[in-house]
Amino acid sequence: MADLAVSTRGLRKTYRTRGRRIVAVESLDLDVPAGGVHAFLGPNGSGKTTTIRMLLGLVHADRGEMAVFGTPVPGRLPAVVGRIGAIVEAPKFFWHFSGRRNLELLAQAIGVDRHQVGVVLGDVGLADRADSEVRTYSLGMRQRLAIAATLLKDPDLLIFDEPTNGLDPAGIREVRSTMRGLADRGKTVLVSSHILAEVQQIADTLSIVARGRLVASGPVDELLSAGGAAPVRVGVADRDAASHLLRGQGWTVSDEGSDLVVTGATSLDVNRVLALAGMYAHELRTERADLEQVFLDLTQTDPTAPTGRRAR
Repeated sequence: MADLAVSTRGLRKTYRTRGRRIVAVESLDLDVPAGGVHAFLGPNGSGKTTTIRMLLGLVHADRGEMAVFGTPVPGRLPAVVGRIGAIVEAPKFFWHFSGRRNLELLAQAIGVDRHQVGVVLGDVGLADRADSEVRTYSLGMRQRLAIAATLLKDPDLLIFDEPTNGLDPAGIREVRSTMRGLADRGKTVLVSSHILAEVQQIADTLSIVARGRLVASGPVDELLSAGGAAPVRVGVADRDAASHLLRGQGWTVSDEGSDLVVTGATSLDVNRVLALAGMYAHELRTERADLEQVFLDLTQTDPTAPTGRRAR
């Protein structure tokens, strides 16, 4: 489809180890919309890295179809590889060279104008450290330098496999901000991760896999709301009376500090019921749904069931 950066259909990959056949990816249908950040989520061993390696032609699929911007891969990968930038393994640099010099050598090797080096260093926020030796960079800075290297060809699709592994909170924030900035400039960012809180902050769409199978996909907000209305936090003067009233509507009400938390209703429903009873909330806030709970609910169910949920 023209509006998809990546699509797979019926993708399968198995490995043989110690006389046993291990299924890494099974019947995977993956759709990554063009533009924005698409999170590819799953527990360790769920097939994320294997899928990315198949897309890039690094390992062969047993069966199935794959396409990048509508071009079948790996058969026609040379026709589209210039539109792809990827970080699949830990980046390797000359540690005693500056970040700028490392990128200049790479630009020369791939036939890119040296002027692009300064551009991509600015894109990832390393312009002020461009002439420092890479050995002085933090892990987060080295990861951003790796992202800069992928940008030299000005690709349309960026694929990052667990890009925040091993980073401290500051490094995670730096890389997260870089990925979000690239998407805001019109790039498609496909990022595999199991750091759910970080993904929730930057992803527009996501796919969740378990044991090599797709269990859910779609816009983040739709998946978060798929399980029902998010809890509503209510601050009201007479908590006991309000709690009794709201429970009478069939909603679940719990005490949390000085507030009530109502599950099973929208904030509009809660406000209407309270107002009709002459009670007025001084705080009324819908709690944001937790991607981690959605992830756990989906990945702990039987992934062989034929119900890969898609939010529309």
